Amino acid sequence: MLWGLVVLLVILWILGWGVFQVAGTLIHLLLIAALILLLVRLLSGRRAV
Repeated sequence: MLWGLVVLLVILWILGWGVFQVAGTLIHLLLIAALILLLVRLLSGRRAV
């Protein structure tokens, strides 16, 4: 689930550079949030059930 979210946000981020100028800022903020969540999950060492 988390990896799917990360992949989706990376694709939207790339599209935001050229296609969606208005939504670009929102996409960047969502990408940063997803990366922070990914780092927290990786550093916490807990496994998903």
